[in-house]
Amino acid sequence: MKLNIKESLAELNARERVKALVDKGSFHEFLGPFDGKESPHLAAQGVVPQSDDGVVAGKGTIDGLSCVMIAMEGDFQGGGIGEVAGSKIAAALELALKDNKNGTPTHAVIIFDTGGVRLQEANYGLLTIAEIHAAITALREYSPVIGVIPGKIGAFGGMAISAGLCSTLIMTKEGRLCLNGPEVIEQEAGIAEFDSKDRLLVWRTIGGMQRTTTGFADVLTEDEATIIKEHISDVFSKKQIDVPRSANVEKFLSIVNTIDPSFKYTPEGFQHVAAETKNKCNNHKVGQQGTKKSRGEIWFEAFTGKSAIDMHEVPSVLCGEGTINNEKASFLSVVPDEEGRFPRARNGEVGLEQGWMLAKYVREIMEEDKGSDKRPIVAIVDVPSQAYGYNEELAGIYLSCAAAVDAYAAARRAGHPVIALIVGKAISGAFLSHGLQANRILALDDENVQVQVMSKQSAARITLRTIEQVEEAAKKVPATAYDVRSFAALGGLQELIQDIEPEQPEKEDVASVEKTLRKTVNDIKKSNAGLEHRLNTPEALSGGRKASIEVRKLMEEQWK
Repeated sequence: MKLNIKESLAELNARERVKALVDKGSFHEFLGPFDGKESPHLAAQGVVPQSDDGVVAGKGTIDGLSCVMIAMEGDFQGGGIGEVAGSKIAAALELALKDNKNGTPTHAVIIFDTGGVRLQEANYGLLTIAEIHAAITALREYSPVIGVIPGKIGAFGGMAISAGLCSTLIMTKEGRLCLNGPEVIEQEAGIAEFDSKDRLLVWRTIGGMQRTTTGFADVLTEDEATIIKEHISDVFSKKQIDVPRSANVEKFLSIVNTIDPSFKYTPEGFQHVAAETKNKCNNHKVGQQGTKKSRGEIWFEAFTGKSAIDMHEVPSVLCGEGTINNEKASFLSVVPDEEGRFPRARNGEVGLEQGWMLAKYVREIMEEDKGSDKRPIVAIVDVPSQAYGYNEELAGIYLSCAAAVDAYAAARRAGHPVIALIVGKAISGAFLSHGLQANRILALDDENVQVQVMSKQSAARITLRTIEQVEEAAKKVPATAYDVRSFAALGGLQELIQDIEPEQPEKEDVASVEKTLRKTVNDIKKSNAGLEHRLNTPEALSGGRKASIEVRKLMEEQWK
């Protein structure tokens, strides 16, 4: 008598998960453990690397159909994404895209078990996750990209945005999907906002059952490998690819508009709570005279002549027209609004409204230019972080950020020259949403221009280090530093614009930046390069992205 033994996907490691889903004997792994392609950035910080850097990637078949299979190993550094790990994922998706363009249908399955960016590699994580986002959105036009969240860790941070970009999401009830982990929300916003030790609260907010019930994931499945494989086959058998959630702007923006931020979950259930005390930061009431404006608003006004007071739908998201090369260009910026509906997004953070509104504006620009010349789109970046809050996670801030990513990537692929101009802070999921999908990134050379994943306090808590140890690591690994010159050393910047007054720019300052914008638009039109350009800058080629370049070279050789 043959016993039907169920195989839990959640209990398997990454390699076992892939092999449990593909047809028996069909999986061929690329850059596996015996290739020894490990992170070059961990040993210097006292972290033992792993020979496959915690990512399994390769090709197999599911019911005879060719698939690229990707899985993250949650037991290594929490499934964190650094330079090698992220480049393996991006390269596998890019090669699948190339296959499809060459007439070889290749589907994609991504098994998520990750806390997001590996904080010991920080900005490398941001760069490679942006490349993963670009690859998913491009591949999705040819074939479904299926995300599976079986359990253990789940999908957090920038990789939650990746999950939000997938064509279809399959989750077990043990799976979790969240932009900001409960511990990070507690660190940044306080225990009253989110008690990370309240397990019932956690599952009711970000668990698989909640996500599928509310429409933020597609399939709630039993944790059984053969059943999950059947769900994947069902998606592959569809004749038509559905519009992904991240592109369904009007639907989800309307949902956000119905939320009453004054209601919160308490142990007694949902209750109305008193309005929060306004954050005591350098924010300002939008349109108020005589108060300090953010850098994002200052530079938006310099290019468009408009101010935040001209925005009516969501005043913290600015969209206006200016000119580059005497032709129309659109400028977007996210700015503080102390009277914003969501208290956690009043200081210039990218929150629920901000992500969806960025997506709405960019897609409106694309629609206006359909069939005509594609105007440049400039994302003016001064975002201190994504919003940390209970309401944000419950209503899927990861998807709001994914919507902005999706829109910028779509505009870039449609032929709009997309430029990110960093004038202040470019932090974490906010930067992934608003800036990192640009053809080119520019930045002002100023000590208060910063690029990073999260605050030093939260980074120390998550990595079990002191703030002093976090600061010491930045001296050894530039990707963990906060200053823009360290970020430039990684090869992500097209140009570091010097000798500019960032907070009180004179006409000469604005003219100098406009000159750089003109030059950059011309460069984009001439080369038509997307995010791959960042691997070809002098800084990248001289060592800033050495591991990323090598991973792609080896992956392509083994792919053939």
